[in-house]
Amino acid sequence: MDGRVGLLNMKMCVYSFFSSAYSWAQKPSSSLHFKSVLVGEEVTLKCFHREALADFFFWFKQPLGQKPQHMSRFFNNEKNGYFEDAFKNDPRFELETDTDKNHLKISNVEMSDSATYYCISSYSYTFTFLEGYSVHVKNSSSYIQTSVDQSSSENIHAGDSVTLNCTVHTGSCDREHRVYWFKDSEDSHPGLIYTDGGRNNQCERNKNTQTHTCVYELHMKNLNKSHAGIYYCAVASCGHILFGNGAKLDLTGELQ
Repeated sequence: MDGRVGLLNMKMCVYSFFSSAYSWAQKPSSSLHFKSVLVGEEVTLKCFHREALADFFFWFKQPLGQKPQHMSRFFNNEKNGYFEDAFKNDPRFELETDTDKNHLKISNVEMSDSATYYCISSYSYTFTFLEGYSVHVKNSSSYIQTSVDQSSSENIHAGDSVTLNCTVHTGSCDREHRVYWFKDSEDSHPGLIYTDGGRNNQCERNKNTQTHTCVYELHMKNLNKSHAGIYYCAVASCGHILFGNGAKLDLTGELQ
């Protein structure tokens, strides 16, 4: 009974940690990896913990715009890990565990597997983000054609303002889509900074090709060196998640 209570407390702490921060906490060398995979293929998300002082290891799945979902747990003194909740009886998910690893393998990948996956360790109720993977699942037979164009780079002075553009071209899919902006820089790890729900007024329909083009903008004012980095827009539409190539923002000047 005590073990169950302890595990429940751990889960509550993890969810609290997710809700209070979207940054990597304990390990500055961690990074968010991007993986693109086709429907039906398999992907292995590797998580090594050779130097991690920890009792438990977890995998969490976070679909774009949703809360994290607890997938699995692995106790360092046990041989095998265990899946939780909806992932428990799904044979597509496997854990490859050992004294130095907690890998997550997904077979026969589905569109619903598109999400960000986090490997987290726990020691004495202190949680550490070990690895993060943004998995983008593509359907090779899909008739929905979507592309994302971004301005490639901007060179501006500190104190100025800038507008970054994200142009979305959609095919036969006429549903609303959501646009998310991420920032990556040398001083911090990739993180969600802004979301734009639904289409704005800058959308046009090409009657000849039955396609839509929408333009999204990210406005930033009074810039300083903390704004420098690479900005990515991500589009979620009709079961697809696509990332732009990224726009690099370089600043010059003395304003801190």
